Order: sequence, then structure tokens, then C-alpha cells
Amino acid sequence: MPGYRMLLCVVAASALMFVDHRFTRMEEVRAQLTTVVAPIQWLVALPSDVLTWGSLALSEQRALVEENRRLREQILHLSHRVQHMSSLTAENVRLRELLGAAARLEAPYITAELLSLDSDPFTHQMVIDRGRRNGVYVGQPVLDASGLVGQVTAVSAYSSRVLMVADASHALPIQINRNGLRFVLQGSGQYDALRVIHVPDTADIREGDLLVTSGLAGRFPPGYPVARVTEVVHDPGQPFARVTAEPVARLQRSRHFLLVFPPDPAPVPDDEVWDLELPDELVDEATLEESN
Repeated sequence: MPGYRMLLCVVAASALMFVDHRFTRMEEVRAQLTTVVAPIQWLVALPSDVLTWGSLALSEQRALVEENRRLREQILHLSHRVQHMSSLTAENVRLRELLGAAARLEAPYITAELLSLDSDPFTHQMVIDRGRRNGVYVGQPVLDASGLVGQVTAVSAYSSRVLMVADASHALPIQINRNGLRFVLQGSGQYDALRVIHVPDTADIREGDLLVTSGLAGRFPPGYPVARVTEVVHDPGQPFARVTAEPVARLQRSRHFLLVFPPDPAPVPDDEVWDLELPDELVDEATLEESN
């Protein structure tokens, strides 16, 4: 029986093929059969389509996640570059100011950069990256783009320690730029306040006066701006006024400095020179001229 069924199916298939090839009516039958079979084909293909869609969705999600990660890294990198660019721009401005200050100086100088600040809150000192190999010496004036910062107190081969004008142990002779009155300026231990000491109550000193180095001590050349007077208090009954000034140098913000090499001061004659006696002939000649 199975053999007859197979033969019957072959004969029927052959007949259908012959009819389909010879007669056009079978096209309509085929179209109707395709309509009937289409849902079955859709249901059969549905699992494969679902798997394909899921695979595409997962791959697209993975691609979006990877792209999002790359964009975050790029944003972070660009943000870092912007911050670094801002720092470089500010440093460029400070260097231009420093070069402008150097152009006004006649004495030779070298530039230096801040290495560290003293951690002791009761001292105002810093370390710079220039030392004995660069010709730095103890007592050398240190300036920034605005004014006097302090002086070198210790020198090593490659670095130096600088005592700032704000330190309580620092004092220097100054004069008022407006009228030439000379006083002593002393640090107060605060970055924004200096004291002008021993100012007579009747002295001509006003708020806003610019204080510059007088050059009397021989360590700081004359004319360097140091501070500007912020307060003058006259206390009745007291012989001296209380005068407060603010440094013109940016002590807490500057990172670049100038180390100035002032010209050697003129030598002071020894006591023996002052004690020399003039010859008698010169004394007699001077006496005759005075009598005539």
C-alpha cells in the first residue's frame, strides 16, 4: 500500500504540473492558494524575524553605548584641554606683565618661577627655581610685574629662599613718591597689610600715597614700588600716627618673578680718609682767600 500511495502522488503531481503549464486558469488557483498559505509562511518566519530584530536591537544598543562612552571621554578630554588652555592664557598674561615690568628696569635681571611656599603660617617665605649657578646672592631684590616682593635670604646651587615684604621680620627704608618723605616699612605678618613705623603725627602722608624704595640701605635700588597707603590714623596725644599700607606686588598670586642685579654702590671712604690733614700751604692759601 505505501508504494501505491507514492505512485498516486507522483501521478497527481505530474498532472498538476502539466495542467499548470498548459492552462492559464491555474494562475488564479495559485494566487488563491498563495493567499491561504501566506499567514502560515508569516508564522513560520516569525521566530527568525524576531531573532533578527532582537540581534539588530542589541547591536544598535551596544553601538550607542560605545558611542556614548567615546563621546563622554571626548568631552572630558576637551574639558581638560579647555582648562589647560585657560591656565596657559592666564600664564601668558602674567608673563607679558612681567616682561612689561622688566622693560622699565635698567638694571640686569633674570627671571624665576615659584617652586613652593613655606607651610608655616607665621612666616611668609617662598622657594624659587634660581640659585647660585644663576648668580643669585643673599640680599638680592625680588620683584613681580607689579612691585617689590622681597629679598633672597638663602641660596643653594639650584634654588633660593625669598623673604617676602609681608613677613613680620622684614623691614626696608621707603619714601613717599609724592613728596620724598622717608620712613621705614615693616611687615605685619599679613599678606594685605604693612606698617609704616615712626611716622610723626604732623607728617604729610595721605591715603593712596605710593611708597617706593628709597635706596638708603644700599640693598634695594631706589624707585621700586613697594606699597600704597590704605589708612592713616591720627591718635590725639600720641606723637606718631598709625599708617597702614597694602603691598602692590601680588604676593599670593604671582608665580613668575624678576631677580634684579642692581649696580654696585659707590664706595664709602674709610675713616682714615676723613682724618687726613691738609698741607700747611693749602691751609695758608685758603686763609688768604677768605681774608681778601
